[in-house]
Amino acid sequence: MLLKIYEENPNPNAIRQVAEVLRRGGLIIYPTDTVYGLGCDIKNHKAIERVCELRGLKPEKANLSFVCYDLTDISQYTKPFDTATFRMLKKSLPGPFTFIFNASSQVPKLLSSKKKTVGIRVPDNNIAREIVRELGNPIVSTSIHDEDEIVEYATDPELIYEKYGDLVDLVIDGGYGGNVASTVVDATSGEFEIIREGKGDLSLFL
Repeated sequence: MLLKIYEENPNPNAIRQVAEVLRRGGLIIYPTDTVYGLGCDIKNHKAIERVCELRGLKPEKANLSFVCYDLTDISQYTKPFDTATFRMLKKSLPGPFTFIFNASSQVPKLLSSKKKTVGIRVPDNNIAREIVRELGNPIVSTSIHDEDEIVEYATDPELIYEKYGDLVDLVIDGGYGGNVASTVVDATSGEFEIIREGKGDLSLFL
């Protein structure tokens, strides 16, 4: 199914429809403030396995991120961080960053069996955040674009639907997506080390 949702004013009924698909274990492709993402309910292990299978990843080795609504969501899935880190997050989120933190025991065992860290996102996109709020917990997510080559199918929702429509349960048309992924920042040590340069400029918040 291809579902049109406007980012400026997401239709609550449409958001509820998306959340229900996720609760049933469905996979969705949805817009963020960077590239389109492939996601599922963090609480559904079978759905996480489907995401990994679709991307050709092993769950215990996959670098999947959690899309959260706000800082309260983040704190559930990470070990406590210091005041300086909290201030940085408050200034830079929502925004085009993925922050790597030490994982708490709340992270699904399927994802943390071999890993001690977790990637967290709070995208500056109303559609993504309203879905998470309606669902009541984060979305496990990965980008759909090829890291080596940005092609049209990764930015045009109708072409995304043509490519992925039979593989996922719902594709959201939230307008054209970006073609630059998030900036990945390692915050596990209390310092901020940029692992991948992307759309976000962390220097603006330092």
